[in-house]
Amino acid sequence: MIKSTLKRFTAVLVLLLTVSIVFAIVPDPKTKKKVTTTTTTTTTTKSGGTQKKPAATPKKSSSISKNNTTTQKGSSSSHKSSSEKEPQTNYYSGGKASNSSSYSYGGETVIRVGSVTFRMIRVDGGTFTMGATSEQGSDADSDETPAHSVTLSTYYIGETEVTQELWQEVMGSNPSYFKGSRRPVEKVSWEDCQDFIRRLNQRTGKNFRLPTEAEWEYAARGGRKSYGSKYAGGSSVDDVAWYWVNSGDSRLSGSWDWDRIKANNCQTHPVATKRANELGLYDMSGNVWEWCQDWYGNYSSSSQTNPQGPSSGSYRVYRGGCWRIIAGSCRVSFRRSGAPSFRYHILGLRLAL
Repeated sequence: MIKSTLKRFTAVLVLLLTVSIVFAIVPDPKTKKKVTTTTTTTTTTKSGGTQKKPAATPKKSSSISKNNTTTQKGSSSSHKSSSEKEPQTNYYSGGKASNSSSYSYGGETVIRVGSVTFRMIRVDGGTFTMGATSEQGSDADSDETPAHSVTLSTYYIGETEVTQELWQEVMGSNPSYFKGSRRPVEKVSWEDCQDFIRRLNQRTGKNFRLPTEAEWEYAARGGRKSYGSKYAGGSSVDDVAWYWVNSGDSRLSGSWDWDRIKANNCQTHPVATKRANELGLYDMSGNVWEWCQDWYGNYSSSSQTNPQGPSSGSYRVYRGGCWRIIAGSCRVSFRRSGAPSFRYHILGLRLAL
């Protein structure tokens, strides 16, 4: 009787010990690892000995850390530190302004229209001498005089000429003679430019325009950062401009000759392939002439602030020289003009804002 009772007691004790061990070792449902619950843990003291202290109870976490990226419970978004955050990209596309349209950083504003991205460069306002300044020397024409003081407010101007891909995106067509998505659009009149700008403003919700003649020259000279160069970006025209000598299959020399220019396949080139000027603007000398907002007129010797040009006229100003012109016409003070309806494969535009 006593032996039978002892056997039953021993069996029950073994069963209880087995159940205790099973519940002491359980898998964590999140990590799938076994976590052993104990009442004590051993640590090493500063003196090199050991001591026992209660172990911390494992806590459930509301987030899982992996590869330094934390995903919050109930969310699939990744979080970066403030130093890792990219600039907010608010783009305009599809003809309607949305939460994503344009963003600014440094001295630039980046715009996207459809799939086309372009940059507008900040030009800090200042005072400069417009016209036939000393570095222009004997190349200066009479309509570049008198040199006069002009003060401008801050504005933005296109990093490059308007490209064919941007014109195509906005207008749905490409009038250019020399085709290439990254080449400047050409064969556009001043009136065509106004229509393009109107549609671009509808797409973006912004107020793009052509630069005034004074804004164009100030930017070409490099604004407050100007080195006082004859051309936009330096004193060597070959470094900064596509013009009749270097825009074809081989380098030309001697006197300007239209037959030689045609035979040499002289033409426009993709934007931003020559050296930029002090503001980071490309092709303000050469490649294509650029329409300005102003009517063409004579200069005054008096100081001016934010001049808009004559109130009326017959011709609109264009600036900068082009792929088929001589070096002297690529100077920052050189002026030309044409009828508002005039189109040719030498004429393009640059935006202002």
